[in-house]
Amino acid sequence: MAQSIRRAIDLIRRSAEHPLSLTEAADVLGVHKSTALRILQTLESARFVRRTGAGTYVLGSGVIELSELALGSMDLRQFAAAHLRALQRETSHTVHLAQLTGDEIIYIDKVDSPAFDAVKLPSRVGRAVSIYASAVGKTILAYLPSAERDRLLSHVVFERFTDTTFADQESLEAELARIREHGWATDNGEHDAYVRCIAAPVRDSRGQVIAAASMTAIEVIASLDTLKQALPLLLETANQISSELGYTPTPSAHADDSGDGDRALSSPR
Repeated sequence: MAQSIRRAIDLIRRSAEHPLSLTEAADVLGVHKSTALRILQTLESARFVRRTGAGTYVLGSGVIELSELALGSMDLRQFAAAHLRALQRETSHTVHLAQLTGDEIIYIDKVDSPAFDAVKLPSRVGRAVSIYASAVGKTILAYLPSAERDRLLSHVVFERFTDTTFADQESLEAELARIREHGWATDNGEHDAYVRCIAAPVRDSRGQVIAAASMTAIEVIASLDTLKQALPLLLETANQISSELGYTPTPSAHADDSGDGDRALSSPR
């Protein structure tokens, strides 16, 4: 069994280096061509190799898919930690990282600001955040495929927490469109009237938005306009985390079925 596994690994490696002929596969393995063919056919059925029109074998899409899955399952918090803490030191604002987990958007990291010793923000790691009344929630929601976004919103009972809450789906959809156009989101006291926040998207190796990084302050410490002065630093941090996850921006982004491009979230209000 171990020898068969080693043979399969050898063939996958060779097919990644250059098109592999049946003769070369047999030579690499030190077996008859019929044995090499059986191994190649097994790998082909799993899409680990692909047979070309010329009769050679090249690396298959199954290996690429596994690589992407592995990247996606790596600890996002671990990759982001140093970047989030650098952002907090540079801006002195509280920094969050939130991720879509199941049907909820969860804070997976938080770096507190010393300015909040007297007034603590309600956010904490492991706590769900409003999907429609928060900057990180709107950021992630804006970039979901339209079908997935509609599914999540179908379970939402819209509530007006403050005067600035987007308390119906029509106004929220308009906000999400602005987010996709501008590449970042705001929370102008939409859930807690005293909280101000800006957020930016974090992308995985496929370019999909899987998380959001944010900077938060209470209004007496920093207004929304004050937070937005640090927006370039936030966007840079989100880009750095995305890069850690294997994302490489393309020179010209193209929109998907939900109108999402390579730019991120909401316009100032």
